[in-house]
Amino acid sequence: MVMKKEIALGIDIGGTNTVFGLVDRAGSYLAGGSIPTDKYADVGGYLQALYAEIEKMRSFLDEQFSFVGIGIGAPNANYYKGTIEDAVNLRWNNGIVPFCDMMKSYFPQIPSFITNDANAAAIGEMVYGGARGMKDFVMVTLGTGLGSGFVANGKLIYGHDGFAGELGHIIVTPNGRQCNCGRRGCLETYVSAPGVRRTVFEMMAVYNDASALRSVPFDAMTSKMAAEAAGKGDRIAIAAFEYTSEMLGRALATVVDITSPEAIFIFGGLAKAGDLIFRGAKQAMESNVLSTFANKVKILPSQLTENAAIYGAAALVWSELDNKK
Repeated sequence: MVMKKEIALGIDIGGTNTVFGLVDRAGSYLAGGSIPTDKYADVGGYLQALYAEIEKMRSFLDEQFSFVGIGIGAPNANYYKGTIEDAVNLRWNNGIVPFCDMMKSYFPQIPSFITNDANAAAIGEMVYGGARGMKDFVMVTLGTGLGSGFVANGKLIYGHDGFAGELGHIIVTPNGRQCNCGRRGCLETYVSAPGVRRTVFEMMAVYNDASALRSVPFDAMTSKMAAEAAGKGDRIAIAAFEYTSEMLGRALATVVDITSPEAIFIFGGLAKAGDLIFRGAKQAMESNVLSTFANKVKILPSQLTENAAIYGAAALVWSELDNKK
């Protein structure tokens, strides 16, 4: 009898698009697809469309594969309850959505697991990326916001309510920048793609230096533009990244003092700025960390690249199945 190859479905739900794919335990990406999340005003219509596309994808697979689980990464996902709760950037979200229970009506024989996108990235790094073999590490995702996942003794930390690990919402500047969460001074208002944009405009007021960025309207400014300008020696852009990386490094020093990780992985679009982020963050972390932890913790780029969000969600399946064993 020929053993079937086990495969997991990874789904990453974003405010604009949802991407999904089939991944085996070894990390082979077999097939994938996407649908527009923001096209659907209700979750029922969204799930119908998602199911239809998944079934279309699965129809190309032969009988040698065994579909063993569904992993889902989503904003404001509650791992314990299988829900998505008050995710303001999902058009069809209305309070608490029992997402995993709703998935059962489409896939009654296949278990579904859900967590937030940063936690999924942490699990993906542990199963498929640079954290393989590590028991204690931190994942920080830098994009439109700042997400994080904390792994201790090989297990993701969810906390008692399923929402642990909100590094992006620690207050770093009392009465500082307005955050989408409703408070002021959250780390993600400084260390994120929109945070860099805000900092660039602040630096324009601080320095008189000429800069190509001065002619770019606020809404058109991107962190990629700033990184490219910094690479060309633009003083405004360089100062913006120095400030951003210092804010990140100081926060990471606190993370190290509390969790003593082996490594901190940086993932997401802003991480593509490379040394503009990594060098300053490492220096600021070492300058502020307790001497007990000095020069012990690495800051590393994520090894998850293409289809990273799908790999992270799929890795949740393998992690849960292994835990049950």
